[in-house]
Amino acid sequence: MSGRIGKRSIVFDTKPAVLGYAAVVGKKEGEGPLKDRFDRILEDPYNGEESWEKAETSLIRDSFTLACSKAKLSASALDAVYAGDLLNQCVSSAFALKDSGVPYFGLYGACSTMAEALLLASMSVEAGFAASACAVTGSHFCSAERQYRFPLEYGGQRTPSSQWTVTGAGAVILGKGRSGVRVSCATPGRIVDAGITDMSNMGAAMAPAAHDTLKAHFADTGRSSQDYDAIFTGDLGALGHDILEELFREDGTELGVRYMDCGVLIYELRTQEVGAGGSGCGCSASVLAGHILPAMRDGVWKRVLFAATGALLSPTSAQQGSSIPGICHALVLEKED
Repeated sequence: MSGRIGKRSIVFDTKPAVLGYAAVVGKKEGEGPLKDRFDRILEDPYNGEESWEKAETSLIRDSFTLACSKAKLSASALDAVYAGDLLNQCVSSAFALKDSGVPYFGLYGACSTMAEALLLASMSVEAGFAASACAVTGSHFCSAERQYRFPLEYGGQRTPSSQWTVTGAGAVILGKGRSGVRVSCATPGRIVDAGITDMSNMGAAMAPAAHDTLKAHFADTGRSSQDYDAIFTGDLGALGHDILEELFREDGTELGVRYMDCGVLIYELRTQEVGAGGSGCGCSASVLAGHILPAMRDGVWKRVLFAATGALLSPTSAQQGSSIPGICHALVLEKED
């Protein structure tokens, strides 16, 4: 039966099915290890628009349109869309979807927004409030730099622990279905503040939140990391990935080779000069829609734990020296024949 299990987790009885998904990324992402997995790779970082912010809007709109097409649904057939991005007041998502005609829920979970959107879409389909719902998020390196750090023209130095905001977007449509990849369970995250104040070290800020959510998930479900074919966090980057492994090691648990991070997977860290790896709303979204779901469709993995992480800071909070709280939402994806 559907409902809560343990302290924080949710089991879905009907297991909302993935009806369609799409990932659109920028040129740098299209030169990385996953280059053959995305639906569309931009050659022009402006995507034909006149600003970085409008380019980000177009990425989200394009991934949404492609996902609807692959699901064989018109946008007007959807009952809800859950969307968000990194820009102030989530303007990229709002402008991308303002002409869609679909009831819109704007979200902000930083880099965890895709998991948050997918969790809420799953709940609405499971409860019968929506026959179909879309989760979509995106980000753009240049617009994020302008908002959170300095305009590109400034030429600021980047530390080795810093992460590169992914130019990309991902969309996933859920609904009623009899087979394929389904959402079977979820563990909503709670805010965890490790006291990190360095904006260039978000992996360290987010890793404790991932540890908290995954520990809660394992406790609630009675499962361990061994019960999953793959576990994905996003986007801790290389540093946060190692910190999370160490936190579990202190608990006496080895996550092992089945544990991967979206921010590490999307770039070739040794040659692409991206610091500790990828970040941004578009990172886990594009890896999910471009890599994880297609691999599950093809039978590479049968059960996956997708746990997107976010750093809940703003330019103002960072300038005032506030710490960076973290959040992580986890969902279980299962392939059913």
